[in-house]
Amino acid sequence: MAAASPAWKWAIRRRVWDALEAEGVARAPRPAHHRIPNFDGAAAAAESLERLDVFQNARCVKVNPDTPQKQVRFLTLLGDKKLLTPQPRLTTEFFSILDSQMVPTGCIPEASTPAGAAKYGRPVGLDERIKVDLIVIGSVAVDPNSGARLGKGEGFAELEYGMLRYMGAIDDSTMIVTTVHDKQLVEDIPVDKLQIHDVPVDIICTPTQIIFTNTTIPKPQGIYWEKLSPEKLGQIRILRELKGRIEQ
Repeated sequence: MAAASPAWKWAIRRRVWDALEAEGVARAPRPAHHRIPNFDGAAAAAESLERLDVFQNARCVKVNPDTPQKQVRFLTLLGDKKLLTPQPRLTTEFFSILDSQMVPTGCIPEASTPAGAAKYGRPVGLDERIKVDLIVIGSVAVDPNSGARLGKGEGFAELEYGMLRYMGAIDDSTMIVTTVHDKQLVEDIPVDKLQIHDVPVDIICTPTQIIFTNTTIPKPQGIYWEKLSPEKLGQIRILRELKGRIEQ
């Protein structure tokens, strides 16, 4: 969300991106750098998530639009849950919401893509009364010991989280899960250097394990406008709308 991500965050991101490429686990779209990286075993990580009680019991799941979480979106729709997914970069609409009843027979794989979710889903605005039971978030790096997480450095996950807090769709008890490759697990994210808007994770699902982080990192309480760059505000209409409401 901030205008510039600190150098230490970029050092960890580069190390993880480099490792995924060097060790042959990165998958298309390539290169892995400057994105939520797709990885060998992404579907297996999604299937680990599917087995969790918190997923089984969820009626509405918010999932990021990136490629490695496509199988999570597929399993959400297949499980007759509501899927809430952001429009990429939030440049057109805010979120799309959809369920399997809105998708023609045989089209759930298409609906699991960003374009398909926009095609079959219904746009959601800031006045929507909605309860999200689980958040699935993409990561570049995550610390299994603390639940500290790094995204790709553009702040969209934090903005989406903050807007859902504003809408009353989530609260501190809403569980946050990430699916990553084991190579994305790191142990050197300094918790004391995290920013107030950084979103921690409660559960990590990899192709080989499920980790409950028992994070004690506070979850953001909303959008921290002082951390937001004028450029980001200029790019995202829904943010300008929200800021205007708050200032009225």
